[in-house]
Amino acid sequence: MKAPEAEQIPEPDRVEGAPHPRETLRLIGHPEAEAAFLDAFNSDRLHHGWMITGPQGVGKATFAWAIARFLLSQPADDGGGLFGAPPPATSLAVDPEHPVARRIAALSEPGLFLLRRGWNDKTGKLRAQITVDEVRKLHGFFSLSAVDGGRRVVIVDSADEMNTQAANALLKMLEEPPARTTILLISHQPSRLLPTIRSRCRELRLRPLDAGTMAQALEQAGADVAENTDALAALSGGSVGGAMRLLQLDGLPMYRQLVELMGTMPQMDQHRAIKLAEGLGAKNAEAKLELFGTLLDLAFARLARHGALGPSQVAAAELEPKAFDRLAPDAYSARKWADTAQETLARFRHGRAVNLDPAALILDTLFHMNRTAAGAQ
Repeated sequence: MKAPEAEQIPEPDRVEGAPHPRETLRLIGHPEAEAAFLDAFNSDRLHHGWMITGPQGVGKATFAWAIARFLLSQPADDGGGLFGAPPPATSLAVDPEHPVARRIAALSEPGLFLLRRGWNDKTGKLRAQITVDEVRKLHGFFSLSAVDGGRRVVIVDSADEMNTQAANALLKMLEEPPARTTILLISHQPSRLLPTIRSRCRELRLRPLDAGTMAQALEQAGADVAENTDALAALSGGSVGGAMRLLQLDGLPMYRQLVELMGTMPQMDQHRAIKLAEGLGAKNAEAKLELFGTLLDLAFARLARHGALGPSQVAAAELEPKAFDRLAPDAYSARKWADTAQETLARFRHGRAVNLDPAALILDTLFHMNRTAAGAQ
């Protein structure tokens, strides 16, 4: 199969419908992590390996690219020169017109290497993992970029996608890092990485964004923030990537329909249930069907929490408090719903795995929930 041109290869680290993290020049949120990195930089204790962790979509890649722009735009260390050492840095921000920022945006910065899943010419698709061949390309990068003696930055997006051979190859570089090199590993699930890799990196953990910060991040990403940002933050877990997915796939109306149906249980409105099932069972609705499974899981978790702890959470749909008050008024019913969640979600995933008719699968799921509501009462 003929390999596509480089510009035609899809980027595995790009979220559809959103700017690539390297194109997001303003870092929103995460002041604690930014301060921790700058403290290490200003005190000349910059570690060679940094692991940027946190929920998926919370802004880890954007943070890594901000660090890369910052480090590569710093002037060479000349011992202070005639005017003494520069003042301590207080922000990772870099002028978008800075030559380094422009080269990074064009992926032409010689001091930067992006390690991510490569293209498979045989299958005509992106590889499922980062392979050892991709990691070995770092040797050429280090040898070529060492000529000018400047800083070098490697971004691994994401470290979770490395296979065993690739992880071991990168470990050797973390054990004997080249001079003036900073390796940034983005990880959604650091516990799955080799303990030896984790031990050789300093962790920067990014926390979920609150509703106000989420609104700013979504606006920067070009999203329509007229939607309820409180609900977006609640259902996405403070993840900008998750919120973008909800917006693109009409996730808030979908969740609202699900909650409204739950509010009619155990005398479920069958007409509305059929309408929801038919809409999600239509052709080319695979992404929405997958999102429905995610929202179903969230609805169960929020319902059980409501019954166990009371209505302390931000409502993700207007009728959510009223529906949850009726379905899970106490800890006993909360336990019933928690038990049902495991069985219902397992049935839903199995149905998807064996390619059951999507509309029939959703109806079966809703009727199973309806029987649980009757039993709980």
